[in-house]
Amino acid sequence: MRHLRTILALAIVAAAIVACKNKPNTGNLPVVNTNKLKSAEGDSTQYGTCVDATSNTVSILTNNGDTVQYVCADVYDDDGNVINQVVKGGVFTGDRVAIVGKIGEEENLASNIINLTSLMGRWTSLDRDFEIKDGGVVESRVEAETNPYTSWHIFNGKLILSKDTFDVCELGADSLILENSRGIFGYKRK
Repeated sequence: MRHLRTILALAIVAAAIVACKNKPNTGNLPVVNTNKLKSAEGDSTQYGTCVDATSNTVSILTNNGDTVQYVCADVYDDDGNVINQVVKGGVFTGDRVAIVGKIGEEENLASNIINLTSLMGRWTSLDRDFEIKDGGVVESRVEAETNPYTSWHIFNGKLILSKDTFDVCELGADSLILENSRGIFGYKRK
């Protein structure tokens, strides 16, 4: 009986070690405190942390402690080209996300998912150099810049940088493309 307990204890320790080795390394990811990102009045954005993601679903743990699963269906034109890519920035377990979608009786359909973890960091273009930080802070790196961005938040699936509102068209590991009524703006990660 004593040997059985020893073997069982060793098996539990071995399982714990394997589970820790298979856990994704999130130590180098920026921290996004989604608790500070509260939905303002009229904001349909749901904030949370991804607990599971597949090619067509994302499950999040919301700031309220609920687990909600969304179906992500990109929209295509008649030629098979993507008109609207739902997920911007990819989604991995542990990432903080902002989701706009419809809660249904049988399934929830996401229309826009922005990976806040991917959004964090320093972005540059020909005339701008800024860093999106946790807590809604943007730090400009160009001293002579007129109207530098100083704050950010998400509202109804749009990125608000100070007073400017943008659609997030693309968000990749090293690129960010934003669009508003004044044009399309491309940034690369520094």
